[in-house]
Amino acid sequence: MQRKSRILYLVGQLGAGGLERQLFYLLQTIDRKSYSPVVVVWNYKEGDLYVSLIRDLGIQVVALPQGQSGFYKIFAFLQLLKLLKPEVIHSYCFYTNFAAFVGGAVSRAISIGAIRSDFLMEKKKTGIVLGRLCARWPTVHISNNVMAVKNIQNTRGIFVPQKLFVVRNGMDLEKFKFEELSKFKRPKILAVGSLLPVKRWDRLIKAAAGLKKNGCDFLVRIVGDGPLFNPLRNEVERLNLLDSVMLLGHRNDIPDLLAESCFLVHASDYEGCPNVILEAMACGRAVVATNVGDIPFLIDDGKSGFLVDKEDEIGFLEKMMVLLKDENLCRQMGNLGRAKAEREFGLKRMISETLGVYRTAGWKG
Repeated sequence: MQRKSRILYLVGQLGAGGLERQLFYLLQTIDRKSYSPVVVVWNYKEGDLYVSLIRDLGIQVVALPQGQSGFYKIFAFLQLLKLLKPEVIHSYCFYTNFAAFVGGAVSRAISIGAIRSDFLMEKKKTGIVLGRLCARWPTVHISNNVMAVKNIQNTRGIFVPQKLFVVRNGMDLEKFKFEELSKFKRPKILAVGSLLPVKRWDRLIKAAAGLKKNGCDFLVRIVGDGPLFNPLRNEVERLNLLDSVMLLGHRNDIPDLLAESCFLVHASDYEGCPNVILEAMACGRAVVATNVGDIPFLIDDGKSGFLVDKEDEIGFLEKMMVLLKDENLCRQMGNLGRAKAEREFGLKRMISETLGVYRTAGWKG
């Protein structure tokens, strides 16, 4: 009987976020005859979305002690490694990188770090000391975006990864199927993401107000949860946009919502490799987005969508108006987006490249 290679994925949480979805895709697709994955969660919550979804795959999810210091959690993690005996420890979010490194050093497993945004923002958010440690160790990092590579190349000092590999996010092309764009009646525009300041929902709502002022008939649907839900709802009401902007909260039917939409909008100030843009392209939908993170490497400006400088609010509004008024252009851009998704965003490619990094780091599996 073939011995399975043991791979441990260390993740910060398992809520309804982009990195959690990518981890789920990896676990769902990896060859379970050859590999035995286990997930360890730094900040565990029983009700988090991907806890049950990952367990339903038959994969063990282990919680580190909650309400304890980082030092205590690392100690508990080291004790856990004695039982699990992984060959690879892959940190799947930035702030667990150093813990993965310590675990690898003690257990002699190959340790891999993660960069999921533009590196600079992650390093800053993680704190002066821990941010530097997680930026430097493990010595091998996987980034899901090219922008992080550029930022690291321009960063002075020793607190950067020694070796960095880019493995772009993958997409379930069966779940996010191509859907022919239907005739415009009242055009629906979709936006998806956590309701956090960095996603710049204020920019989108201001654009919606501009569309209405210009006599456009449309419906913007915002999908996501977060601390800005009530403030955004109040702003929509204040601007008299209740008939044009809907906040839907968390939804599990993103493919259906994309199928009903004419195009996707994405107004973030910072990004890594945003899942929702891959999803929109896979479904054959044009995208209007700010040119941050890896978005310029995903969208061919003027072909599969429009890129706008993040400070160009007028340009953002104008590109939305162009697509609202041109059904054929929406369709053409969507078709090109789907073609690119089929070429570049498959899950098998993501799995193969990830395992390839493990082997480059010294793993014999």
